Parts: sequence; structure tokens; C-alpha cells
Amino acid sequence: MPVIALVVLLLMVAWLAGSFDDKISPSINEQSLNPLKSSDFNKNDIYKVTANTEMITESIAAGVEAKQATKISSRILARINAINVRAGDKVKKGDVLIELEKSDLQSQVLQAKQNIVALQARHKEAKQNLDRLTALFNKQLISTFNLDKSNADYQSILAELTSAQQYLSQAKTTLSYATLTAPIDGLIVDRFAEPGDTAQAGAKLLSLYNPLSLRVEAQVREQLAITLKHGQKINIELPSIKKEMIGEIEEIVPAANTGSRSFLVKARIINIENLLPGMYARILIPSSEQITLTIPGNKVAHVGQLDFVWVKVNNEIQRRFVRLGKPQPNNMVNVISGLVAGEEIITPRHPSIP
Repeated sequence: MPVIALVVLLLMVAWLAGSFDDKISPSINEQSLNPLKSSDFNKNDIYKVTANTEMITESIAAGVEAKQATKISSRILARINAINVRAGDKVKKGDVLIELEKSDLQSQVLQAKQNIVALQARHKEAKQNLDRLTALFNKQLISTFNLDKSNADYQSILAELTSAQQYLSQAKTTLSYATLTAPIDGLIVDRFAEPGDTAQAGAKLLSLYNPLSLRVEAQVREQLAITLKHGQKINIELPSIKKEMIGEIEEIVPAANTGSRSFLVKARIINIENLLPGMYARILIPSSEQITLTIPGNKVAHVGQLDFVWVKVNNEIQRRFVRLGKPQPNNMVNVISGLVAGEEIITPRHPSIP
């Protein structure tokens, strides 16, 4: 029984190996010996493959930022009476945005004005006294002591008047802090307070930016950043709104980020509709050059997933499999491998030629 089992096992292995199948000796297929006829091809439809130099660009993730952006805050502690804008409102430079309570400040201004009026009267009286005593002194009717005392009184009142005028100017300036105006033409981004709240000194109340000052900012690796120059034109993509544009580099921060070894690059762009700060963008920076071959797409034949062309070599026509790249404008296509510059490709006269 063991011997029979061994024999059966050997027979099964031989059958699986194909020992009982008919063998065909290696030979040349007779069909392949039949050369292609030149009459099957249009000799006037020959395309010579040429090499082109193409710039390779590197895509860098970037963001849209506003060059002119500011936050509105109060310089004094006061209650908010009114806020005249909301997020999304357009404002002009000088428009009143927020009004704070200013009754106390107005009282200080009025008090300072009345104080100046009183000091001006005393100043006038002191001036007249000094002029009279000066005339009497010239006639030698009074002593020097009396003249000096009158002059000292005049100078003291003059100093008090000057101080009061400075206080009035300061009070008016403080009063102006109660009215917050727009420093630039722009668009309100957000408001962080409501009427009735108490505005703290330095706390932000509104934020706005100038829509005409948008630009694209990106962290560019150092090997690529050092090749950039101020004023250089670069391509910029905005995927969310499906826009492409040309930007101009206006600033390269001259210090690298030690963590990522990259430089902050800022590029100026034109103002377009629906473009907002914080949106995603891509900067396409030229990094190197490569040699590419481009041929017309109608000269490429297909068999399943394979692509091939007919190449004219020594007055003979050969079928050459090629590897294609991305399609190009004008029905052209890049060739990654299979052809070299200078070769000629030809189109069959009959599309049915395999």
C-alpha cells in the first residue's frame, strides 16, 4: 500500500507539471515574419519627436492674509453707549464705529475752559499792574522791590494760564477717546462687545481689514526660499474658488523658522470677489527644469491598457510601446518612456491595423 500511494502521488505531480501535455518547440511565429507594408501608412503624416524644456514647480501650502488689518480697542475705561457696525459691514476711514459714555469727560473740558477764562482775567490785571509799575519805576517813583514783586506775580499767573491751556488740550484729547473711528477703509470682521458693556483699556472691541490689501503667505523650505527674489512673479492657486492668478513676491522675512527650517514668504495678489482672509491657497514655486517629449494624442494607439505608436526606423515601421504622462493643451500628451528625441512617428492609414 505505501508503494502504491507513492506511485499515485508521483503521477499526480507529473500531471500537474504538464508531463502528459503536447509540447511545442520554440520557434518564430510565421505571422510576425510578415513585414508591415509602407502603403498601409500615410508618409506625409510624419511627426518628428522633439525635446522641450519644462519647468518643474513645487506646490507650497499657503494662506490668504490681510496686509492692512487692525483691532479697535478703547484707551479709556468707560461704558459703551453705541456700536454702529456689525460683522460684514463696509466702513470708510473716519466713520464713527463706537461711542463711549463721555459726560464726565465733557464736564472736565468745560471746567478747564472756565478755569482758563478766570486765569486770563487775572493775567490781564497782572499785565496792567506790571505796565503801570514799570512806568513809575522809570520815573523813579517806586523802588526795584515793588517792580520785581509785580513781575513775579505776572510770571506766576502766566505759568498758571499756560498750565490750564495744556490741561484743556489734554481734556479734549481724552474726550476724543470716547469716539472710536475707523482708521482705514475696510470690512468689519467681528465685534466683541455690545452696548452697555464696560470697555476696558486695551481690550479689543472690533476687528477689521482692508479687502484691497490681501496677500498670500507661506512657509517655504530654505533651499527653495533662497532662490526667490523680491518682485518675482509666481503662480498661485485658490482651490476653494477655483481660481489661478499671478502673484508678486513683496516680502521675504530674513529669518528662518528654527523648527521647520523655512522662511515666511509673502506675495501680493490682485483683489478678486469672494476672496477672504484665512482661505487656503497654494504657491507654485519653480524648483528645477526637466526635458520632456510631447507628441500629438491622435498618433497614440491603444490595446487594452497598453499604449503604443508606430515608429519609422531605417525606412521600416515598428510598433513601439510607450508610457504616457499628463495630457497637454492642443491635444498633445507627454511621453515618459519609449521614445527619444529625433525619432519619427507615423499614423496608420487604416485604424484597424493592430
